[in-house]
Amino acid sequence: MTEDDVNTPGEHAAGTGEELREHDVRTALLELLAEVGTVTATEAATRLGYSSGLCSFHLRQLARHGYIEEAPHHGGRARPWRLRQRTPAADAPMEERFGDLARGLEDESWQRWLTQRDEAPSAWRHDEAFSAVAYLTPDEMSRVAHVIRQALAPYQDREQRPLARPEGARPVALITRLFPLLPHPADGTDQQ
Repeated sequence: MTEDDVNTPGEHAAGTGEELREHDVRTALLELLAEVGTVTATEAATRLGYSSGLCSFHLRQLARHGYIEEAPHHGGRARPWRLRQRTPAADAPMEERFGDLARGLEDESWQRWLTQRDEAPSAWRHDEAFSAVAYLTPDEMSRVAHVIRQALAPYQDREQRPLARPEGARPVALITRLFPLLPHPADGTDQQ
């Protein structure tokens, strides 16, 4: 058994409610790669405070999804990684690329939930997914987002403070996307 076997989540991490942590680890790894260029799992673990097995697992997942690639190296066990070169999104600002990654991870976690919901403990076999369309001004849209953030604020410190979590609390993905619905080009509606 290797350190990777002990310290990496299984393929069914969503069944244990680790989606939010996965997102945080992957985002931190991408930010580190953007800052330093190349990094090994051990170097990432040292810089970010995670285990090298966890970093190794998420680096491989990022590579599998096309966000990073192995950097050239001269043998040995060290496996350096770098942001993927010459991708269509490589010209996009870093914030936009992280946003695309976050949405992809959210969508992946949602699909995993849908396929594995029956394996969750009975009390957790439901979700609270909903959507709505509201006619808002840009300022109103910002205010709605602010109200949602404020509603979630009392729960945010539980990630770093496990003792603040009530018994039975599990990580829950909280995804909110507020965006204007643009008309289809064929309908001739004016955009403002």
